[in-house]
Amino acid sequence: MLSATRQFAKSWVAALLIGLLIVSFAIFGVNDVFKGSFTNNVVEAGSRHVSGPDFRREFDNFRKSAEEQAKRPVTTEEAVQAGLDKRLMEEIATRESFGEMLSKVGVRASDRLLEGELRKIPAFFNAISGAFDKALYQQRLQENGLTPQRFETLMRDQIAESHVASAMVNGLRVPRAYTALAAIAETEARDVSYFVIDPRTVPQPAAPTEVQLDGLMKEMAERIRRPEFRVVTVVSFNPALVAANLPVDEAEVQKRFDFRKDTLSRPETRTLVQIPVKDAAGAQAVAGRLNAGEDPAAIAKSLGVNAITYADKPQSAIPDKRVGAAAFALKEGQVSGPVQGELGMAVVKVAKVTPGQAVTLDQVRPQIEAELRKDAAAEKVYALSQAYDDARQEGSNLVDAAKKAGVPTTTVGPVTQSGQGQQGQPVAGLTPKMLEVAYGLPAGGESDVQDAGEGQYFAVRVDKIIPAALPPLAEIKPELTRFWMMRETVKKMQAKADDLAARVKKGESLDAVAASAGARVVHVTGLDRQNAAQSTALSRDGLIKAFNGKQGDVFTAEHTQFALVVAKLTAVRAPEPAAIARLVEEVRPQMTMAFFRDLGASARRAARVELKAKVYPNNARAALGLPPLEKGKEEAAPAAKTETAK
Repeated sequence: MLSATRQFAKSWVAALLIGLLIVSFAIFGVNDVFKGSFTNNVVEAGSRHVSGPDFRREFDNFRKSAEEQAKRPVTTEEAVQAGLDKRLMEEIATRESFGEMLSKVGVRASDRLLEGELRKIPAFFNAISGAFDKALYQQRLQENGLTPQRFETLMRDQIAESHVASAMVNGLRVPRAYTALAAIAETEARDVSYFVIDPRTVPQPAAPTEVQLDGLMKEMAERIRRPEFRVVTVVSFNPALVAANLPVDEAEVQKRFDFRKDTLSRPETRTLVQIPVKDAAGAQAVAGRLNAGEDPAAIAKSLGVNAITYADKPQSAIPDKRVGAAAFALKEGQVSGPVQGELGMAVVKVAKVTPGQAVTLDQVRPQIEAELRKDAAAEKVYALSQAYDDARQEGSNLVDAAKKAGVPTTTVGPVTQSGQGQQGQPVAGLTPKMLEVAYGLPAGGESDVQDAGEGQYFAVRVDKIIPAALPPLAEIKPELTRFWMMRETVKKMQAKADDLAARVKKGESLDAVAASAGARVVHVTGLDRQNAAQSTALSRDGLIKAFNGKQGDVFTAEHTQFALVVAKLTAVRAPEPAAIARLVEEVRPQMTMAFFRDLGASARRAARVELKAKVYPNNARAALGLPPLEKGKEEAAPAAKTETAK
């Protein structure tokens, strides 16, 4: 594929296309090409914008979280069908609006504060020196698809929001009247009496006819429709498949060891304290006090300076090179004389010395050999993928090209787009990326070589497509029949329960109505919102209706088993004053935090409305590699009054 691209670039066709492009610039002007309101941004809020790649990165993180929760692969298409792209787009728009608003009102993290927070993140520490490493910082961000500018903007927003939150929540307490109402609702007791209507109390429904089952099948079509399945053939170029058999050159092992020996060894570290002094006389006095066992912090405080402590640090972690050299020339427990450092004079005391350890080639040989095999495997895999690609360019199909390159193929399936077999089990041998590519091809279609990351490549062919379809009626007839019978039984039970409840509402006693139905009344007393979760007498449906009603209400509800209940709320009793007083103070912190969260949510919504944040669904879809929405189907978020690109 790469060689074909290079050949095309040298062809007369490419020259003609480039010539036409130059002519169009000459006629219309370069500026006209780029003028207008077109944007590739997914979100715009004031001076802020979120680009397509940034949106894709956040989307992939959300999708991976969904995969962890579902414990199965989740494709981009699945996530979009579930509305993840829209929810994420709206969340980003609100977040960026709030960050922009905080900046406009002057709540900004200073460069010094930002630098201090960055230096607290362990991922950016050099493993050898233990200090913040700018090169490592940039590398870590690049690995996660972030630029320093984007990451620092997010960090500044986080710092600003935390400061605003601290200011808002400090001293915030909701009035006791609010918590008193909550306490009363939480502790008031309710008594419920009920009797049960189960399937034995109603006539058994007749078995469904073929026509009725056919109608039920159509009614439940979306629930029982089987998804599309595909059978695919995969050729995979994986370093793990070739690394084990690759030889290792001893000279390369020695060369790499010599290059990395210093970084593989563990340097000597020391715990020490440095006290700044003004002159040699002051240094002698401080040294004497340290030798006498006086606390270094107390000595520094008496001099109006701060003691600088280094805990288990190598010499390279001490900023003042002269002080570091002097400290590492002392023995454990020893105090230096006056040390004229690059930043001033100081006295140093060494509290602990941890010797370093130099590694030998034999100690790290397995690690170095594994690295060399991995590098060689990556080169081998790349060469195999190129040989396969060359064979494809010569006209071979996927299987023949794989044979010419000496790479095996695997046929997998039938499998759904989410990676499941016909029995719902996970299908091994296919990654989410492979499935995504396979489901973008027609029957018989073959993909180009795809980069799977971490030095791996693959290509797929769609051998067969089994369209999504309803199963044959005969195959699911038993399940449909059971569902039909249960649904008809519930209808009969509900009709009977409604008739009996109507008699109670007209004045008959619950006991008399229950007796006429051959049922027994059950009494549940002392229900409140604190103990309701432990109650096994009423179902969730029954509890909700009991706590939403008023004394004397009659209702029907689902039972804890396959049955219904006819119930009456017989009493609602207010709690004891002492219990209310106790609960008022217990509930107050939780209500305060809930009030604070509501304030924060309102502030975010207000910022979004004020800044008229815009979202561009088609740009989001383009970033995810999906086709645009049909014209007129792009939706803005009405609650936030955002504008949407057409």
